[in-house]
Order: sequence, then C-alpha cells, then structure tokens
Amino acid sequence: MSEVPSDLRYTAEHEWVRIEGDSATIGVTDFAQDALTDVVWVELPEEGAAVAETESCGSVESVKSVSEIYAPIAGEITEVNEALEDAPEQINQDPYGEGWIWKMSVGDASQLDGLLDAAAYSALIGE
Repeated sequence: MSEVPSDLRYTAEHEWVRIEGDSATIGVTDFAQDALTDVVWVELPEEGAAVAETESCGSVESVKSVSEIYAPIAGEITEVNEALEDAPEQINQDPYGEGWIWKMSVGDASQLDGLLDAAAYSALIGE
C-alpha cells in the first residue's frame, strides 16, 4: 500500500505538491516511484524558468521506462534538487522528503483548487 500524506496535494499524473506560503515543492508520489522501480536518472528543470500548468518540466528514468514530470501549477522554478543528479535513488528511498525534485513560486493560487487531496488521490490509485 502506498504512502499518501494528508498534508500534500496531488495530480492525476502522480506528482505531489507541498504548499508553504507562496512556494510549492514538487516531487513524484510513493505510488509513482514504486511503479517506476529503481530510478537511475533525473532530468531537472532549469532554475528561473517560467512554467505553465501541466507543462513538462523534467523526467525520471528508471530501469523500466522514462516518465515525464509535469508542473502541477504555473509559476517560476526557484530551486532544483541537485542532489538527485548524484543520487537519483533518493526518489525511491524518500519520495516525500529528500526525493523532492523542484520548488517553484505559486503563480495563481486558484490553480491549487484543481489538485487532489489525499482522499481523492488514494481513490485514484485504488487504495
């Protein structure tokens, strides 16, 4: 059974969002990392890039496949987790902690209303 923290918001594409003031931290869910299996490489977005809601911002490569990572909201990339370049396995080991992928500004807070809460995401993944 996948971990689905109740303090996060989620997308149907299996990204999680942690809101802290006007900043959002983005990563892939426990369900997604489990489906990917062993993550071997991460393509990070560019710091300072302005991204649109649902825009592809990077990718995660595992031994099974390559999966795009999408911006759950519009905003500017303010920080990327460079530690993943040397240790992409952190996504598997700690998807909601050390495995975060990027941080961004919240461009339009109303877009947060379109994200799933923990109960809705759990229902989506059948748990």
